Amino acid sequence: MQPSQIISESESKFKRAVEHFEEELKKIRTGRAHPGMLDGVIVTAYGTPMPIIQVGNVTAPEAQLLQITPFDPSNIQAIAAAIRDNPSLGLNPSDDGRVVRVPIPALTEDRRKEIVKQLGGKVEEALITMRGVRHDAMDGIDAAKKDKAVSEDEAKRLSNQIDDMMNKNKAQIDALSAAKEAEVMKV
Repeated sequence: MQPSQIISESESKFKRAVEHFEEELKKIRTGRAHPGMLDGVIVTAYGTPMPIIQVGNVTAPEAQLLQITPFDPSNIQAIAAAIRDNPSLGLNPSDDGRVVRVPIPALTEDRRKEIVKQLGGKVEEALITMRGVRHDAMDGIDAAKKDKAVSEDEAKRLSNQIDDMMNKNKAQIDALSAAKEAEVMKV
């Protein structure tokens, strides 16, 4: 593999790892209603499992309430059941025959600390992914050095470039994590 290929491939993998981390952050509850909280909910409608956004419109009309308006009113029970049966959410929806309302309870101090622990786990997952990308890139650079495709100095420069990318993306994840932690801990 060409050194420029190694760098560009690593850069895109680092970027994807950060984007995935940002998507995971959206799923973490902060005590405020956010339509993205229900992104992972799968509803069985018409005998087929599908994401909740394909069966209804999710909105947050108030800070402590989510509202799902189904595209087909016959799916209202399936939507409520899918939300109720999702253990990671811990939410109890109610429906009035037209819309599903999901009250978001205020977070207790213990629950906030638990969420921060979950956040730490997601940070670690992202860092593990990034370390894997870095490791693969370094292996590619070492292989290119063995094949005499790059010189010692060029290999060192490429390694430093990969390390710089790793540090920049790690700092970005740390900043996103700190912001989310502050949001979770804010009463």
